[in-house]
Amino acid sequence: MQDAALMNYIDRRLLSLENRLEKCNQDILDYVEEFRDFSKMVLSRLAGLNNFKAEVKSEVEHLLTRIERAQRDIDYFGSVTDSNTCIELHEDLVKQQLFEEAEEKKKLKLMLNASCDHMLAGIKSLKVVKKTGDKHGSWMKDPGKKHTKIYLLNGSVNNVILEFANIMTFTESNHTLNARRVTLPFPWEGTGHIIYQGFLFYHRYGSLNEIIKFNIQKRNITDQMLLPGAGKIPAYQLSPSTKIDLAIDEQGLWAIHAEPDTGGNIVVTKINHITMAVEHTWDTSCSSKNAEAAFMACNTLYVVYNFPSGGTSRIQCVYDVLDTVNTYEIPVLHFPKRQGSHSTIHYNPKEKQLFAWGDGSQIIYKLHTKQKV
Repeated sequence: MQDAALMNYIDRRLLSLENRLEKCNQDILDYVEEFRDFSKMVLSRLAGLNNFKAEVKSEVEHLLTRIERAQRDIDYFGSVTDSNTCIELHEDLVKQQLFEEAEEKKKLKLMLNASCDHMLAGIKSLKVVKKTGDKHGSWMKDPGKKHTKIYLLNGSVNNVILEFANIMTFTESNHTLNARRVTLPFPWEGTGHIIYQGFLFYHRYGSLNEIIKFNIQKRNITDQMLLPGAGKIPAYQLSPSTKIDLAIDEQGLWAIHAEPDTGGNIVVTKINHITMAVEHTWDTSCSSKNAEAAFMACNTLYVVYNFPSGGTSRIQCVYDVLDTVNTYEIPVLHFPKRQGSHSTIHYNPKEKQLFAWGDGSQIIYKLHTKQKV
């Protein structure tokens, strides 16, 4: 009796499952049919859109063709009616530009005293005055003073100047004992400092492009300035510690540096040594690559090149800021008798010779000059 009831229950459950499975299958078939109808409708509409897209594209292309034809007609009529006016305007602009350039050159010649008319023709001889200090350093006289004092600035980072009464005192074996020590409030960076009219001008260590003016006698800072664009890369590839090289010639104070924006070429800036204001800046064609030093003489930049491992130094790029020298016709000028490198070369306009620091040696180069043509 119980077995019959159980079997009856199982039959009913199986029948229920079969009915539900059949309904599920029917629903799936209905869904598949509905999806097929939907797919046909979408494909039909996409085909219509493609046809419409082709029609729109054809109309747009036709419209562009008409616009181009109209533009050509406008350009033609414009060139016919305005050609004379355009030529006259162009000629006026050229005349104005030439006039402005001529006026600028006049101002520069007045500022820089165009009577300075000599140029470097050769390096006659060298004299090694002494060998003292580090591989890098700077030594000089003050061309703006009548005294014969010698100044020694040892190293590429330091804050002590050694002042000697004259060159004889400097060459003595115990020279440091006879020197006057001047301590700076801030150390210098590189070897591009210069002394002029009793003041030391130097690049302050740790700053990007700050130049300090220091009174050597009174031992205090009298002024300072920032040199725009300087300090990002070395002035000379072979003297990486020197970012700003200061120079003196017959016209006063100059700054020499290189900029990434000029492709690494050297930039020359004229500075008023009294007011510490920039007077003018020139982008030169001289590269800082393989350069070790440079100096200014009579408004002209002379860049000294060498090999990374050292060799014979040579001047092979010259830039006259007043454009009175055909620098492309100047031959390469070699430094005599010496193999090595320079960390500093400074021109002394009073004595017309170079004070150089080469591998720890203090050197004087005598120059041969000629008239600018």
